Amino acid sequence: EVMPKAELLDPQGKAVLGALSRLGDTRFSAVRIGKRFEVTVDGDVDDALLAEVRGLAEDMFSNSVIEDVVSVVVAP
Repeated sequence: EVMPKAELLDPQGKAVLGALSRLGDTRFSAVRIGKRFEVTVDGDVDDALLAEVRGLAEDMFSNSVIEDVVSVVVAP
């Protein structure tokens, strides 16, 4: 999962928050919108493979100037 850096504005999230407010739902104070990548691998997943995928996420899937890789997980 890749998210905009916390210190940067998230215009998409702000637009969704505004829409929620216009619909009368005021329970939410913030919305942030990110990206999720799913990578399918053949065989077992070990720590080395997870580290490789994290490297891909940091180098290819995200723009490190404005985004953070927040998680790399193995789905059940």
